[in-house]
Amino acid sequence: MSALPYFFEPTIQQTSTHFELSEVTSKHCIQVLRMRAGENIHITDGTGNLYTASIVAPDKKKTVVKIESVVHTPAPEKNVCIAIGLLKNTSRFEWFLEKATEMGVTKIVPLICERSERSNLKQERMQGVLVAALIQSKQTWLPVLTEPLSVAAFLKQHPAAQGLIAHCEEGNKTELKDAPNSNDCSILIGPEGDFTPAEIEAALAANYLPVSLGITRLRTETAGMVAAALLVFKN
Repeated sequence: MSALPYFFEPTIQQTSTHFELSEVTSKHCIQVLRMRAGENIHITDGTGNLYTASIVAPDKKKTVVKIESVVHTPAPEKNVCIAIGLLKNTSRFEWFLEKATEMGVTKIVPLICERSERSNLKQERMQGVLVAALIQSKQTWLPVLTEPLSVAAFLKQHPAAQGLIAHCEEGNKTELKDAPNSNDCSILIGPEGDFTPAEIEAALAANYLPVSLGITRLRTETAGMVAAALLVFKN
């Protein structure tokens, strides 16, 4: 038996017996997948709940489904926050968002650094990338994507049990794979051109541990992906 079609509906409620799908989901169910009354789908709200629902009133704009069951998955034990410099090439930043979501990162903070070549972000479009990756990987927890922040603002607003910074300056660093394990971890990844000495000093003053991601110099989005994989799956 093939897997049920999977959709994201953030406004669905656990107490609902019936629910009207959004126009986007309705269109995909009825026009694209050609689903009919009685067929089942999966819906997640992005906060750990997975609903099994059956179509009772198919409509290309406002399909109504009946909630058959709901299963809740607890939040991930590891809270991994990746604070990453905004990229001039938007498609590369979107690629990072997609992969970070697939790997189970819990929060992503776009950073406006002193050497950043971009300071704005199409928040709605980026949120759409996260949702698409959530659906593709069939997860139930959607990562939090914040508004862009400066390094100083991030350090002030996002305290973590374990703070890390990956930069390219010379100095003593711990290999990320050897860094202390923590269920509450944030890592700073610099922009193209890296963090400035002042930004690095600010992170060190906030007790962030300097770490290395290996012997090669990585693109920002690659560094973010490597950091995400090492932190999410670190035992």
